[in-house]
Amino acid sequence: MSEQDADLQLVRLVQRGNRQAFNFLVKKYQYKVAGIAQRFASNPADVQDIAQESFIKAYKAMESFRGESAFYTWLYRITVNTAKNFVVKNAGRGISVDVDTPDIEAYDGSERLHQRDNPENILESTDVKRVIKEALQALPDDLRQAITLREIDDMSYDEIADVMGCPVGTVKSRISRAREIINRKLTDAGERLKGNA
Repeated sequence: MSEQDADLQLVRLVQRGNRQAFNFLVKKYQYKVAGIAQRFASNPADVQDIAQESFIKAYKAMESFRGESAFYTWLYRITVNTAKNFVVKNAGRGISVDVDTPDIEAYDGSERLHQRDNPENILESTDVKRVIKEALQALPDDLRQAITLREIDDMSYDEIADVMGCPVGTVKSRISRAREIINRKLTDAGERLKGNA
């Protein structure tokens, strides 16, 4: 049985009133949901509030889940919308937010970072993370969202297409362009460092 099928069985149990099944889904996805929330709020209490609110909304909307997409894809959308609403609602409160900046620790900048003879490997680890973070922040929204969903949230191309509302070919193209831009920035930074040595 696939993960998606297992989730769907749990959802069907929740829809029939089984709260324990929902607890299983919460336990399974709590860290992923918190990770999404961390992209929007840096305060742990705010992250917890966003995650909790996301699960509450998911529970209340469970009857509307038809299984046309993976449960996690559906939950991801709920979490992102909840987080965005949280940021707007609390804009005047002075909370520290980093909207659409993915968890840089989880992104390796593609397999090129692992090749030993590339100039970017001269960079210190913190420099690589800084360059990747800056490159991600500079990407257009559609490219940033696609690469984040793929590299950090580990979604399939089909799931990303569902979340973004576009064809799989468009998703692949956006991810490819994002990787090219990030790799170019890493190469440029490595060459600059090599030239200063």
